[in-house]
Amino acid sequence: MNSMKIASLAACISCALGSSVAFAQQAPENEDAVLEKITVTAQKRTQSIQEVPISIATLNGDEFNSIFSAGDDILSIALRVPGLYAESSNGRAAPRFYIRGLGNSDFDLAASQPVSIIMDEVVQENVVLKSFPLFDVEQVEVIRGPQGTLFGRNTTAGIVKFDSVKPSDVFGGYGRVSYGSFNSINFEGAVGGGLTDELSARVSVLSQDRDDWIDNGFTGESDALGGYDEKAYRVQLLWEPTNDFTALLNVHGRDLEGSASIFRANIFDRGSNNLNQNYDRDTVYYDGGDGNPQGYEGFGSSLKLEWELDGFTVTSISAIEEADGFSRGDIDGGVVPFSLDAVVPEGISSAIVNVFGTDTVTFPGPIFTPSVTQDSADVEQFTQEIRFASNTSDAFQWQVGGFYFDSSLDVETESFASFGFAGDQQNTIVSQENTTWAVFGQGSYDLSDEWNVTLGLRYTDDEKDFFVGQYGQLWLDLGIPAVSDINREDDNLSWELSTSYQLTPDSMVFGRVASGFRAQSIQGRDVAFLLFPTTAESETIMSYEVGYKSDLLDNRVRLNTAVFYYEIDDIQLSAVGGATNSNQLLNADQGTGVGFEVDLEVLVTSDFLVTAGFAYADTELNDDTLATAACGSGLCTVLDPLDANGNALLDGNSFQQAPETTFNLAGRYTYETENGEIYVYADYVYQGDTNMALYESIEFQTDGQFEIGLRIGYIDYVHDYSIALFGRNITDEDNVKGFVDFSNNTGFVNDPAVYGIEAQFNF
Repeated sequence: MNSMKIASLAACISCALGSSVAFAQQAPENEDAVLEKITVTAQKRTQSIQEVPISIATLNGDEFNSIFSAGDDILSIALRVPGLYAESSNGRAAPRFYIRGLGNSDFDLAASQPVSIIMDEVVQENVVLKSFPLFDVEQVEVIRGPQGTLFGRNTTAGIVKFDSVKPSDVFGGYGRVSYGSFNSINFEGAVGGGLTDELSARVSVLSQDRDDWIDNGFTGESDALGGYDEKAYRVQLLWEPTNDFTALLNVHGRDLEGSASIFRANIFDRGSNNLNQNYDRDTVYYDGGDGNPQGYEGFGSSLKLEWELDGFTVTSISAIEEADGFSRGDIDGGVVPFSLDAVVPEGISSAIVNVFGTDTVTFPGPIFTPSVTQDSADVEQFTQEIRFASNTSDAFQWQVGGFYFDSSLDVETESFASFGFAGDQQNTIVSQENTTWAVFGQGSYDLSDEWNVTLGLRYTDDEKDFFVGQYGQLWLDLGIPAVSDINREDDNLSWELSTSYQLTPDSMVFGRVASGFRAQSIQGRDVAFLLFPTTAESETIMSYEVGYKSDLLDNRVRLNTAVFYYEIDDIQLSAVGGATNSNQLLNADQGTGVGFEVDLEVLVTSDFLVTAGFAYADTELNDDTLATAACGSGLCTVLDPLDANGNALLDGNSFQQAPETTFNLAGRYTYETENGEIYVYADYVYQGDTNMALYESIEFQTDGQFEIGLRIGYIDYVHDYSIALFGRNITDEDNVKGFVDFSNNTGFVNDPAVYGIEAQFNF
């Protein structure tokens, strides 16, 4: 199915949203069923989603539970709302997010991203912190466009905001367990209630397990990798000694063990982006990597204090986050045996290649440089926010506040440079420290009952420091000069102006102009590969959008849409790959994006709910001198013109990993029974043209990738339990998610089809 067909289908159903909507779970004769009102906190105050002059989509309820039935990680929210994409080359530990085509494909553990992840009102800045597993979630908000005023730097693309279920004085809870393919066993549960008249608690837990299921065709080991074991918890205490003061303590942690990303050598032929005969989802050929293991532990806590005073509310949020662990991988994805006698499996391509002066048979296909690397991260983060906000019903609403952020990151990398000529080993260790402070304010005024205007300002000061704590042994043996410590500091005044006009009680139009910035970045992982660090200046964005929000047909149809255009000056890019497999930062003069989103929910009958979403984003780099090295293997077909040095000129290219179109569709049909209901829930997501590299090549582009999910279940409202059969990626689509280009045409793919059964008990 091509993008034109998707666009046509989107138009036919007025395309849109991945927002879950509750509907009346009553007898089918209830003809007064309406869509549930959705509230959001995109402006750090509780508002109806239909009143906020920002493009927002939400996930919760059936849709959220369905996509996580198979034990998936945070990447599963990709494509579930229009314009949202996510991928990773670091397994479950370091996701990368994109909104409206804008993101960052940098795989380094120190990478900055223009999409901010907020969990329970605390920013998760480092990529490892962003991967905290999702469970006992009340709602997900995807807030599109720059959010620099209230949420700060590194939000030029937008925010994904997660809110967990909070404690209450009413006793209750649930337990949900599922079993599926590959011996996948998942459990999620929570229990909470009042401990005293003033103190309530809620304890939530998660356990996700999957056996290894991928064979290593080189060693002959069956079920060698591909599994995981993830455990997580959250404990919350809510103290309400008076009507004017509350204190919420949140303590959480995780423990992850499993396989990192599975790299597969030469699964593309030159001149084609189709998976070839070397690809077998159930088999890889590894001579290194030790099974691509991955392990991370994390801990965090936050304390939210809130005072209700005469005319305004004071909120203080203090938080710490910590994580440490590692990922290891056979990056070349194949076998370099340094022998001409190696036995090549039947049906797998091979080549005779000179590697480090030795002729050898490599497979699958030619592999010019064997590579096994391991990166370890030790992350610490402290944040403090305090804000004062009006709590009246006056025409003028306001909030002001301050924010402080301090983090440290140590990254240890094992690479070829870890080994000296005498066989000694010493890994590379680099460190970064980041300190930020900001003050902000926002005011909103009702010019009339229908017309509102909002203005926001934020001043931010950001400082980063980089230094090498330890050089790899080969760096020392070769006598390469030491790297000087790097310090970068910048400040910025972000602002936004928005207005909304209520056309009718159930429809409004809005316009928004917003700026923002992504702070300067330092990339030092290349020191582990005998290269020097690189830096990128801050990027700034100016975004324009107009939108329409409506509840139609007696609140049985919700249609929201927005059109946007943005310009980014000094857009930060990560040039990954080339012959050195480097990961270097650079700035392009400018990047632009133009497009739209449509979010739709239709309560066809009281028993049939349909949600849909469509997004289009046309992105473009504008810099007539910007060039990067293309694939170092020489096996890909570069479509860009080349400069005098043989580098690919990037002017006019789309942003990296930016789907031009995304489409999602879901439907839930119920049949009422005496004690409950039988239901069928199906969902479909589609990803249009996507260029995975900065340069354009035939091999590293995708189009027309999709996945389908299905869930059939029974809910008993009398006895408060449910049971369901589920399938994820039920057609077992082989979708390419990323590539490695320096040694061969390596790729990695999505998860296979998973089928299972799930039961939930509420109390």
